[in-house]
Amino acid sequence: MLIAAGIIFIVAADFYVKKQSENFVFDDIKNLPQAKTGLLLGTSKMLSNGYLNTYFTNRIDAAAELYKSGKIQYIIVSGDNSRKNYNEPEDMQQALINQGIPEDRIFLDFAGFRTLDSVIRAKEIFGQEKLIVISQKFHNERAVFLAQKNGIEAYGYNAVDVNKFYGLKTNLREKLARAKVFWDFMFGVEPKFGGERIVIP
Repeated sequence: MLIAAGIIFIVAADFYVKKQSENFVFDDIKNLPQAKTGLLLGTSKMLSNGYLNTYFTNRIDAAAELYKSGKIQYIIVSGDNSRKNYNEPEDMQQALINQGIPEDRIFLDFAGFRTLDSVIRAKEIFGQEKLIVISQKFHNERAVFLAQKNGIEAYGYNAVDVNKFYGLKTNLREKLARAKVFWDFMFGVEPKFGGERIVIP
């Protein structure tokens, strides 16, 4: 019975997050509202096998497209920097600069260890009440849901996804992450780190 209840909870959480966010995540840039700032969610640049991570490159392409289209003016790059020689924000910053984005338009959040941290810190540290989240659709749905539950007007711009076989493990993990969203709500989980306010012009 406990196993059955757990499965039902995971399925229900997945459905609820998807349903609540479906009108706020966009594949077509023309339908996306404007916002001053985009929040680019981190992932590793390289895979463990030494190949470039397609999730990473597709998110960079989407963020650069948003900026060049005029939909956003600034980009917060938020990711993990908890290990030596591993720095998602700096990797994303350099990739965006390589795409022609001016360095002074990019703000680094080194404490985006989880999606929850990235979203709440965008408001509490960077002062943003309205955001366009940039990631793949499955990730944007959860991030936008979290943002809206924390008082942020949030939309998602969907980077190109990877094929279903390549992303199977990631998508299965996402189902559990959506269930954990409600666990975090129940227990009032906060970002791991705070910090001084950073002003985006």
